[in-house]
Amino acid sequence: MKKQLMALSLALSLGFGAAGLQAKTFTWTASADALSMDPYSTNNSFTTSFMNNIYEGLVRFNDKVQIEPALAESWSSVSPTVWRFKLRRNVKFHNGEPMTADDVVFSWQRVQTPGSISKLNLGDVKEVRKVDAFTVDIETKAPFPLLLNEMLNLPIMSKAWSEANNAREASDLQQKKENFANRNTNGTGPFLLKSREVDVKTVLAANPAWWDKPRHNLTEVVFTPIQSDATRTSSLLSGALDATVNVPLQDVQRINSTGAFSVVQGPELRTIFFGMDQFRDELLYSDVKGKNPFKDLRVRKAIYQAIDVEAIKRSVMRGVSWPAGMILSPQLSGAPKALNTRLLPFNPEASKKLLAEAGYPEGFTVAMQCPNNRYVYDEQICLAAISMLGRVGIKITPQFEPAAKWNVRLNTMDVSLYMMGHAGLPMADSYALLYDTVATRTASAGGLNSGRYSNPAFDAMLPKIATELDTTKRNALLAEAVTIERNDVPYIPLHQQPITWAARKGVELKQAPDNQLRLWLVTAP
Repeated sequence: MKKQLMALSLALSLGFGAAGLQAKTFTWTASADALSMDPYSTNNSFTTSFMNNIYEGLVRFNDKVQIEPALAESWSSVSPTVWRFKLRRNVKFHNGEPMTADDVVFSWQRVQTPGSISKLNLGDVKEVRKVDAFTVDIETKAPFPLLLNEMLNLPIMSKAWSEANNAREASDLQQKKENFANRNTNGTGPFLLKSREVDVKTVLAANPAWWDKPRHNLTEVVFTPIQSDATRTSSLLSGALDATVNVPLQDVQRINSTGAFSVVQGPELRTIFFGMDQFRDELLYSDVKGKNPFKDLRVRKAIYQAIDVEAIKRSVMRGVSWPAGMILSPQLSGAPKALNTRLLPFNPEASKKLLAEAGYPEGFTVAMQCPNNRYVYDEQICLAAISMLGRVGIKITPQFEPAAKWNVRLNTMDVSLYMMGHAGLPMADSYALLYDTVATRTASAGGLNSGRYSNPAFDAMLPKIATELDTTKRNALLAEAVTIERNDVPYIPLHQQPITWAARKGVELKQAPDNQLRLWLVTAP
């Protein structure tokens, strides 16, 4: 850290920043904090987004969600299952150590350790091998055209730093086993960690030795998580903040009317949906004993038909959402747009009939697990759904909690009826979302299939999709897989939520549909 801060001081004295732009401190907020500084310990998308400003992979997305070179300057195919990556020379970690092939191989080994969640998104990779100091070969288990997208899940960590600080393995948030990497960092990225107070404030400093040419003009970034919607907005309007990436929809007009701030809004790749425990013989949180009602397709259909997504759009989302017919955003690569229609219509009477046929004429009680600071109006959506389900006899015990606790619930499958969202990230492809949320949960797949839905016919589609090089044939396979999933109703899709950011006039944020704030593209007046 001392070396990092000395380098920063020198950079400031030299006028560090994008050409012609005066260097600035940038202050911003979101509704929740990053869950960890260890990039392998969680698959929480906000945490991943935050950490992408500190750690880098071989490739990265730009603000158009397009792959571009990062720590690898080029790549080529050696065989149908082996890709060769040429690493950039003269890349240094924040402590001044050079980045080499040894660090790439180590990162692959570290991401396979027990505490790692990221390994669940790298299931198509068989091995990472050093060829020479600046060349690595990555072998896949089968021909895999999306390897570049999958490599977004492998930020490169320093072998020497990790070993010196007893952080050879990923922090295990589920078992509450932390190590040095959970609160300290040593990446190669555009910003380095200056200080961190969990859930209070995290300060980053611009990396003066970054290999890329800065397009930002920031010297320091101060991130302050604020859970309260009202407090976030008032902090922005008071001038205490330059930007927020979680603007309550009811505040959009108020912010725009000031003339000093502007709102940037667009659809997100993320779909919000409800999942159900379809694995246990008896639900963890229900008054139904000796059996699991969610194993019955009629019950799942009943829940589907009890929820009015148009009413949620109108009354909760203030008209700014895009009702979904599948868990994939139609904007994701390969998504079958023709299937983005509701499988079943909203019909409470049909819902009651299905429940009666399944043996629950009076309904039943079950707990609903929802975050209260993760998605746009997450708690309000759940409250609306609770009311709708109550009208057909399903009584809900709410279990609402901050994203950090709710995230552990998902990863430990401590759920019965639960909300979640997924954007197919970081790969931004339909296959990634299906592999992560619909595939049978194993050590290498279904990392967010917390309800443990399983269908061998669906699972059989995934390797076909993964290895198909012809786009037309691949898209047809994706449509077939989504049809299988939709007909089984393992999830209740709700909508794609809006991305709503706001900033002081003159601040350029470069909003992207993956809802990731890339600090290396931010400029401030």
